[in-house]
Amino acid sequence: MNGNMWATLLPLVLLLVVMYFLLIRPQKKREKQVNEMRSNVRVGDEIITIGGICGKVVKTKDESLVIQVGADKVKFEVMRWSVSKVVENAKPTKKVSVSASEEEDEAPKKAKPRRLKKKAEEAAPAEEKPAEEAPAEEKPAEEAPAEEPAAEPENETPAEAVSEEEK
Repeated sequence: MNGNMWATLLPLVLLLVVMYFLLIRPQKKREKQVNEMRSNVRVGDEIITIGGICGKVVKTKDESLVIQVGADKVKFEVMRWSVSKVVENAKPTKKVSVSASEEEDEAPKKAKPRRLKKKAEEAAPAEEKPAEEAPAEEKPAEEAPAEEPAAEPENETPAEAVSEEEK
């Protein structure tokens, strides 16, 4: 009777052991990695929340983060546990020594307004194109036949038009 009891309990115990190694242990490992990722979020990291909001971290607190979202740079606070993944880690800042001559070169440069930058960018590619390529680009547009819609009689109803097409 004692051997019969072990024979019935052995499959149940084996099932529990297999479930532990296949389901519970990997889940705890993943949970540990996610908690580590959430605790290592720094200012400058780009994140995605579990709600699908993408933003850049601008301030960190113990249990929450302040993120900046959208073109308007709206800032709002989210809990650390709501971070789904870190898309891009903040790059560590390195102090690079710049010589005095390089600093002088950069100082006289003035920022151009956006309109002027766009005009300069558009003008530069146009000047770089060879004269032979420009007409080649226009040819396909000229070769395409212009399809004119069939002229429909003005005083016909759709039923009359169908009956004429059947004839």
